[in-house]
Amino acid sequence: MVTIYDIAKKANVSAMTVSRVINNSGSISQKTRKKVEAVIEELGYIPNSSARSLTSKKSKILSLMVTDITNPFFTNIARGAEDKAMQMGYQLMLCNSDENVEKESKYIDMLISTGTDGVLAAPANDSSKKNLQKLAKYKIPYVLIDRYIEDLACDQVLSDNEMTTKRLLEHLIKQGHKKIAIVNAPLDIATAKERHHAYLDTLALHELPMNENWIYQSHFLQDSDISDTIKKMLALPETERPTAIFATSNFIGMNAVKYLKENEVKVPEDIAVVCYDSIPNYFGNEPFLTSAEQPSYNFGYFGAQLLIERVENTAPATPRKIVLPSELHLGASSLFKRK
Repeated sequence: MVTIYDIAKKANVSAMTVSRVINNSGSISQKTRKKVEAVIEELGYIPNSSARSLTSKKSKILSLMVTDITNPFFTNIARGAEDKAMQMGYQLMLCNSDENVEKESKYIDMLISTGTDGVLAAPANDSSKKNLQKLAKYKIPYVLIDRYIEDLACDQVLSDNEMTTKRLLEHLIKQGHKKIAIVNAPLDIATAKERHHAYLDTLALHELPMNENWIYQSHFLQDSDISDTIKKMLALPETERPTAIFATSNFIGMNAVKYLKENEVKVPEDIAVVCYDSIPNYFGNEPFLTSAEQPSYNFGYFGAQLLIERVENTAPATPRKIVLPSELHLGASSLFKRK
């Protein structure tokens, strides 16, 4: 962990001078200030306003970093994490990154500065690795939920993306579908990447065709506008047009159905839709979207449990991984047998 003494040594000034630069106090020449600030930037020092690094006391505060708090999946994760934290005498602070690595970085700097005992994080994407490594540098434990990062040795609570994708696609296949499109998020997100590979593997397993015109990319946020995607899909020649859509998130699935209905495309008679994860029912009294519901509450509950064990030094040295299965819910959006 970088201290003001490391900065003072590197900049060849006193620790008091470094402190004055950080706190913007005292009389310091502009030349010295710039030199110290350059070393602070080089060493990646983050001032800790609570002086947490100088004591062995714990704040009894955990932090939860999610990518979209408007998504019921993450709302339920927060509920589970808070329940476990409260049971164990901790409080939970919520941070929302909006799938943005830079926003995520600012939150992590803030958490390091103000003090948190540990972080439960759903990374924005693969580039979040540098942000998580910053936590490790400051000896702040973290646990990954929903998404993993390659080559980061840490506790994880993840979805069974491969099996869940396979079950959704095999449901469509049993309904007679042979031309199945996928609408996914960017592949630098672990869940999107795993669902993409499982999509390709399942088509190959059932000796079904794979067409580049059936692979589309959006994002996981609620405002995912997939109108252009659906337009391109519907503009394909009839012999090449998909008869079903695998949406890799609840919002993608919901927005796909809304656009199809608004443009008088019958669901599921013309195009069936299934999606990964559930969403509150926006299409009537009965469940409409066929979905694979993740046990989101348990992601937060188990993740907080693993994190507290890390904070309290009761966890084993070897990182642990919990993989949670999803529950398939059949709805009208796919229940039409094709001949």
